[in-house]
Parts: sequence; structure tokens; C-alpha cells
Amino acid sequence: MFDWITTLIESMGALGVALLMFLENVFPPIPSELIMPLAGFNAARGTMSLPLVIAAGSAGSLAGAYLWYWIGRRIGYERLCRLSEAHGRWLSVSPKEFDQANHWFSRHGGSAVLIGRLIPTVRTFISVPAGVRRMHRGWFIGLSTVGTVAWTTVLTLAGYWLEGGYDAVSQWLDPISTLVVAGLIGTYLWRVATYNRRVEKREETQDG
Repeated sequence: MFDWITTLIESMGALGVALLMFLENVFPPIPSELIMPLAGFNAARGTMSLPLVIAAGSAGSLAGAYLWYWIGRRIGYERLCRLSEAHGRWLSVSPKEFDQANHWFSRHGGSAVLIGRLIPTVRTFISVPAGVRRMHRGWFIGLSTVGTVAWTTVLTLAGYWLEGGYDAVSQWLDPISTLVVAGLIGTYLWRVATYNRRVEKREETQDG
């Protein structure tokens, strides 16, 4: 899996990094914690420019964040939750995720966007309440950019500095990365199978 992902990123270049990071924000098939270090690893091997990798990863991630911001702003919170209840099974996005992001935004205000971009899961959905509450577009993009570039840079540099120990690292990282992807697939199937139960639990909590 390690070699497969690095080969995929190398063959697609910066565009592939941006696309993977965009998809990771919309529907995370492979987490950024795998994508960006492996992209940084390729940059250290000379197949891509390090600044370009960081820029491409950040741009893709920001595009995904802005898409959720636009959806929240255009559709509204309650309607988005209803759509999730009706059609969210195969994306495994339940209203509970939106509730959690909304509570986070309520507690931390605008700083939730900056901080939320550094936290897995929250990073994906924090844009929704920002859009619903019509946070100023420029302010949202600015805070998201700071958080996203910081997170992307740290992950990319981790992979960049790892390059010197490729032979040793690949021996244990390859099975670990395979387990991570297998775990993601298993988690996705579990979320699909238990989707109705999670939606019902949210409704019971609201009624109570």
C-alpha cells in the first residue's frame, strides 16, 4: 500500500495531491495523514517540488472546505440535516457530525475554523456552521488558509524528512498503511450498516 500510494502520487503529480486532498475533505477515502507525508516523501526524492506539494495539498483541502461552506450557506443547517438523514447513508455522513461541528463552532466562534482545520473529522465539517451562520467569506477563507497550510506543511515535512530512511521505514510503514486503509474501509462499511441507528439516536436525544 505504501508503494502504491507513493506511485499514484508520483504519477499524478501536484494535481493528484490536490485532488486527493479535496476528496479527503469531501469524502475521506484516504486521510491527509497518509496523503501529505507520502507526497512529501516523493518531494524529497526529487520527483516533485516541496513548495508545490504544500501548495497543491493546501489548495485541494481548501477547495473541499469551501465546498462545505458553500453548501451550508446555500442550503441551511436544518435542511442539510434532513438531506443527510434521507441520503447520507452511502456518504456515511449523519446529522450527528453536523451537530458536533455546530456545537464546536458555537463554543469557539470564528477561532473554531482555524483550530478545527487542525483536528481530524472536525476539519471536514467545521465549514458547515460557518456557512450556515454566514461567516464573512474572506474571513472564513483567511482562517481556513492559515490552519490548512499549517497542517499540510507539518505533514509534508514529516514525509520529507523521512526520505533518508526509506528502506527501513517502508518495511514497517507499508503494512501499517495497508491496515489503516483496511480500517477505513471497515469503518465506512460499519457506518453505512449502522446509519439508521445513529440517526435514530440523534432524534431521541433531541426529543429528550
